[in-house]
Amino acid sequence: MHLDFGAAALVLVAAFLHATWNALTKTSGDRVVALAGVLGTSFVFGAVASPFTGAPARAAWPYLALSSVFHFGYQIFLLYAYRFGDLSLVYPIARGTAPLLVAILGASFAGEVPRPLQAGGIALASLAMTSFAFEPRVPHKGVARSIAAAFVTAVMIGCYTYLDGQGVRHAGGQLAYIAWNSWATSFAFCALALFRNRGRLRIFFGRDGARGVGSGVLALVAYAIVLWAMSRGAMANVASLRETSVVIAALIGTRLLGEGFAARRVAAALCVALGVALLQLG
Repeated sequence: MHLDFGAAALVLVAAFLHATWNALTKTSGDRVVALAGVLGTSFVFGAVASPFTGAPARAAWPYLALSSVFHFGYQIFLLYAYRFGDLSLVYPIARGTAPLLVAILGASFAGEVPRPLQAGGIALASLAMTSFAFEPRVPHKGVARSIAAAFVTAVMIGCYTYLDGQGVRHAGGQLAYIAWNSWATSFAFCALALFRNRGRLRIFFGRDGARGVGSGVLALVAYAIVLWAMSRGAMANVASLRETSVVIAALIGTRLLGEGFAARRVAAALCVALGVALLQLG
């Protein structure tokens, strides 16, 4: 399933939005509150929109249910990774290794076997994205835990991306799946945050709450684009394009957050661009 130019361009927009909301969450004063704002925004949108879109076809429900489990794991491990690691450490590992897993799952269970040139593009882009994280840095307490959590996050991302790619194709309507996915994948974390952190959530209407809602709008639009694109093109193609957001995250981390910059990051960014080009040309 080839991804046309227009859809690919929209996925690149989604990559920019995704990197931006992650940076806002990472730099917030209270990341739990900020992420609760992100997911609360998705939950409210999904709950409001679902009666108008109707339910997705029953064939999509198992995918949606399993996706919700992996989304929850992703949300927990992402927060844990950001607790100890820089944006430029966590984000490239978590996002950069996920496309390879999506490609493996797609080839194994959905018959989406990439052609040799495409496989080379996926591998090159993924390795280049991940390389952002492996550069000399001052060791600090918790960095090993951060890296481990980032790799677990990558597994969660790869699994829910595959499940959502299959779910949106079985849903009988893209809007229905997007709406139900918005609330179903947000409910567990919102409930946990309300139960365990309700005292801290009173600051929700302050800066971190506003940041969370703004980030939530970006996250919602970004993933809606991804779900729509996966109904039109191969899941690995969409995942690889989406994860070019690591280049944007690296620029945000180095230019705005002062996390340092090196020539090897420029080379890695060029390899990402080459990998994506191979993926589309293949």
